Amino acid sequence: MEPKKNSHGKSVKRKAHKFIFVVGGVMSGVGKGIATSSIGTLLQAKGFSVNLLKVDPYLNVDAGTMNPTEHGEVFVINSGLETDQDMGNYERFLHRDLTADDYITSGMVYQHVIEAERALKYGGKCVEAIPHIRDEIIRRFEHSAKVNKTEVTVVEIGGTVGDYQNIMFLEAARVLKVRYPNDTAFVMVSYMPVPSKLGEMKSKPTQNAIRQLNSYGINADVIIARSEVPMDHKRKEKIAVSCSLPTDHVISAPDIESVFDVPGNFEKDHLSEILTRILHMRKKANEPGLSKWNAFVKSTKESKETVDIAIVGKYFNTGDFVLTDAYVSVLEAIKYSAYKLGKKPVIHTINARDYENEKGETRAGASGATKADFKALEKFDGIIVPGGFGETGIEGKLAVIRYAREHKIPYFGLCYGMQLMVIEFARNVLGLTEANTAEINPKSEALVIDIMPDQKKKLAEGNYGGSMRLGAYPATLKKGSIAREAYSAETITERHRHRYEVNPEFVARISAGGLIFSGTSPDGKLCEIAELPRAENPFFLGTQFHPEFLARPLAPHPLFTEFVKASIKRRGEKKDR
Repeated sequence: MEPKKNSHGKSVKRKAHKFIFVVGGVMSGVGKGIATSSIGTLLQAKGFSVNLLKVDPYLNVDAGTMNPTEHGEVFVINSGLETDQDMGNYERFLHRDLTADDYITSGMVYQHVIEAERALKYGGKCVEAIPHIRDEIIRRFEHSAKVNKTEVTVVEIGGTVGDYQNIMFLEAARVLKVRYPNDTAFVMVSYMPVPSKLGEMKSKPTQNAIRQLNSYGINADVIIARSEVPMDHKRKEKIAVSCSLPTDHVISAPDIESVFDVPGNFEKDHLSEILTRILHMRKKANEPGLSKWNAFVKSTKESKETVDIAIVGKYFNTGDFVLTDAYVSVLEAIKYSAYKLGKKPVIHTINARDYENEKGETRAGASGATKADFKALEKFDGIIVPGGFGETGIEGKLAVIRYAREHKIPYFGLCYGMQLMVIEFARNVLGLTEANTAEINPKSEALVIDIMPDQKKKLAEGNYGGSMRLGAYPATLKKGSIAREAYSAETITERHRHRYEVNPEFVARISAGGLIFSGTSPDGKLCEIAELPRAENPFFLGTQFHPEFLARPLAPHPLFTEFVKASIKRRGEKKDR
């Protein structure tokens, strides 16, 4: 990159923006996202402005069409961009909203370059991976820093070293290091196994991962060594010598009680001081410090009394294993509110299909018993049905919702969970036995949930990616409602991700039956929140939006807090019986 020049043709010195690239070694799933989030938290605590950027090497243009059981939760930001779940971690740790410029996929990059080539923006040149793909990646790195107006950009490159998919991103990062050697650093998050039969921490996999990184022309400045146990000094020295970096640049990252402890754990090895020294960053006069974060972490440890919350979903099973990543924001939102109320949340994952028989039936007249006993739901203090798509497990969810309503168990429905709540009410209270959603049975005579008119054309054209109602939208809350009381506001803004809505043709009939639509779009056309009066259930409420996306450790979401509060009250009442 040529030095910038002013109108007189003289070189202008570049403002020293800092880049930290976080890469993975040995294997995936060891915590690059949390490490990146924690680095951002630590640098903010030192007074620096920080933005975090996630690189997904997939050819998907965004995360919207990725299977949750394979890739985890799709996190939606205010702009409506569907992103990787790590973006949620970033927002929660930084305690601020991110932008569309903080997320990059290979699909985005290649799409942009191909469209530019089709528009003759390369002047007839042969368009190649190097320099054109690489330079587009660099442009996006630098653009993210520019629009965020930050001093430091921490970039997490998805996957592990050696993956073919992320080579172009590593090459782009290498070029930035060459151009700005004092302003760019590399952190590898690696894994140190302790084979049970040996009982000794082995460093060879990490050494090999570093050599693979070296083969790309990149040297790690810091190694975060993940393991089940803390790393001893001898292993630190061994890695330092074999990987050509100072011993104190090897950071021990053992398994700990919760991800909230990670920033403090990193600071035991002085990570933020090491990074600021590597990047020649001057100490700030007024450092905010970690006092607020530490107070939150303290609250998570002081909470002793429990509250039992069940999440009834369909994305838990992946082969012989249970995956909770599909609902990570929901899980975190529950924790933040519970800790705020001085309780320790015990979260139970329930497969909705367990409440159906082998034919997927639960309605009156269905033959065969379900796998689970409905009375077992009584042990839970509150029940959540989160978002999702498709028919699998739907009748099981509807049966659970009915049981919660009739037995006054606090219930919180999120997106699909609200739609199913409306369907259950229409079927079992209003007598509309055929009530359904167009997503499941578009020919139903009682489509209480229907697709939005502007979406029908997109689906007919086979346009599924990025075609939903996405991002932040305002809503108006009804006076005297649970929602209005929880928010203490008349107007709110929340994030959406859905195609279907409560059918306006049925709103009057459903409302007359007793279900209150306490939140609507400002023009009153779209139903955003539905609830029952407290006299019928202490908390029976659903949202068309995803409130979990705005829950933060230092600012729990008001609806989750109200739900947990009702759950705690139920727990107390059960003890008094």
